Amino acid sequence: MPYKIYLYDTDQDGIGSGTLSSAYLQQQLQTAAGQDVELHISSAGGSAFDAIAIYDLLKKYPGCVTTYIDALAASAASIVAMGGQTIVMSKYALLMIHKPMAGSGGNADELLKDVQMLNTVQERLAQIYIDKTGLDETSIHSLINAVTWMTADQALSLGFIDQIEDYQPQITNSLIIKKCTGTAPAIYQRCISKILTNHNQSPRNAMNMQNTDLIEKTNSVLNKMMNFFKKVMNKQIMTDKGPLHHTGELEPDTDVYQDEDMTSPAVDDVYTTADGQQLTTQSGKVKKVAPCPADAEDEEDDLPTSKLKSKLKPTEVHNQIASLRAKLYAQNALLTEARSALQNAQASLQKTRYDIRNEIQSTYTPEGSKRSSKAKGESQPFFAPQSTLAKNAVKQAVKNA
Repeated sequence: MPYKIYLYDTDQDGIGSGTLSSAYLQQQLQTAAGQDVELHISSAGGSAFDAIAIYDLLKKYPGCVTTYIDALAASAASIVAMGGQTIVMSKYALLMIHKPMAGSGGNADELLKDVQMLNTVQERLAQIYIDKTGLDETSIHSLINAVTWMTADQALSLGFIDQIEDYQPQITNSLIIKKCTGTAPAIYQRCISKILTNHNQSPRNAMNMQNTDLIEKTNSVLNKMMNFFKKVMNKQIMTDKGPLHHTGELEPDTDVYQDEDMTSPAVDDVYTTADGQQLTTQSGKVKKVAPCPADAEDEEDDLPTSKLKSKLKPTEVHNQIASLRAKLYAQNALLTEARSALQNAQASLQKTRYDIRNEIQSTYTPEGSKRSSKAKGESQPFFAPQSTLAKNAVKQAVKNA
């Protein structure tokens, strides 16, 4: 267990007095005797000189020191916070830095000495911030002169702190991506895993997402990407038990699905395609693709063939039935598409002359007119077959006619 020390302001005490002085902290560090220390800070500041003394004590301490900004580390208290090997700030806390001040009075010479002293103190304080943040001297002095108040996110981005203490589970880009792609086909998951693996090897990979809006945007973009890939790569094959969806070539170990969104793996079964192939699936993957098997030799081949007996063997009959059933599924899909196209055509034919006239887009551009020359009429006819199956059916019908 780490040794905990609390530097919290009271009604009388600030940095440099009472339980917030360097003398008190030295006693606490001696009691800690080298074990890890957690120093919790909630202070509006105080003596800059005592803050530098506390900073030195923390830096020289042999154990590991973690400073926590619990509510406020302002003025001199911000110097104390810089003394930790790791600086953790509450997501609700504030950090403030400003120019050192003196309340003394006197003649012009004495005041001039105070100015010189304050400038020297500011240089020492600025050096502590520079050593922690890695920012250049000009940037640090600009922040000091402007009296800068920082939230936890701002302090982290500028390098004043190392971590933000949150009370919610940490969310990372990798977890978001895996959540969105967990049900995706294996081909997508392999590509995304490869990208994440290569990216995680980079030493700059520290993309912990704390912004809810950014997380939602990432989800939206990933979902759009996945839907796009599915539409481009989704292939459909008709079988005697309905359509199956897959990507790539239909061969062993190919993932096959029952639905168009490719989220429900195909049920373990033997499917017969419209072209007479037999497809065996297991655990959502193709196990075997082969021609439909022929029937074994009939033991009664030496008997006379009856005119009433079919010359087809039982297995061949079964295969033909399965193949016909697959073709029926394909024809039903074509009819469904044709029915939808005809309904759209009927709706267009029922439009009034006024509606049609408003839809006409002229391609004529008068000479000297600034009107766009890109105007055009209807993009496609009422019935335009979209799928390859529909196009082939129309070609065959025209050929037969």
